[in-house]
Amino acid sequence: MTRRREFLLGVLGAVLAFGACEAVSRAGIVRRSYLPPASEVLARAAQLAGDGAFLDGIGATLRAWALGLGLACAIAVPLGLLLGTVPVLDAAVRAVVEFLRPLPSVALIPLVSLLLGSGTGAEVTLIAYASVWPVLFNTVYGLAETDPLARDTLRAFGFGRLGVLLRVELPGTAPFIAAGVRISAAVALILAVASEILSGFGDGLGIFIAQAQTATDGTRDVLAGVLWAGTLGLVINGVLVGAERRLFAWAHEPRDAQRRFGPERQGVRA
Repeated sequence: MTRRREFLLGVLGAVLAFGACEAVSRAGIVRRSYLPPASEVLARAAQLAGDGAFLDGIGATLRAWALGLGLACAIAVPLGLLLGTVPVLDAAVRAVVEFLRPLPSVALIPLVSLLLGSGTGAEVTLIAYASVWPVLFNTVYGLAETDPLARDTLRAFGFGRLGVLLRVELPGTAPFIAAGVRISAAVALILAVASEILSGFGDGLGIFIAQAQTATDGTRDVLAGVLWAGTLGLVINGVLVGAERRLFAWAHEPRDAQRRFGPERQGVRA
């Protein structure tokens, strides 16, 4: 019931936002050239669903998103496990990691385009760079939260470092990794669209938005493209949240139980 209520409240919020934008534009509070009615933007977004060229652009953006996110996970998870299990290595590279992490990916567009050109490889590189950090730090944090009693028990039974990692640490860290992947998925989509807008890479959704700025009725097309980007992000997040709840239901049970029954009904007193 809680999830259903949250869904209904989300729908209500979206309807209220839609109605407010529609009313502001129709009433002339904001010029239509700056803010077209929400109904026109929605109709244009629906019309784009039948445009083959536009859908090809969506596919190009999603391919770059998937490749960049996959590359980020392939780098971040092993590196996070290594840093989380070898404190000396973690201390040695911590300064380098903290230096690189705040650098915005969009600031690297000139350098990446100079080295890799203006193809998909450059876009994927930028996406991977921005997406690697949430997965990396969640992996390291998850390892630190592993139950020490479980580790000591396996060691007492003669399991080596690899056995403890595979049987205790990696399963315990998996929910944290999944949360990092979910965060990185949103970051990757932002970078996929933003890099296309700012640099002209590929022929994806960002290119459509950038080109719409110069059109006669550009604001409507820009907002329709933004609506598509937001919808993609919403769908991706929903799929990942659903998969996370199914695969790691045991990690969510205490929180869900507390939300349903409250602490006192679980036998916990403040």
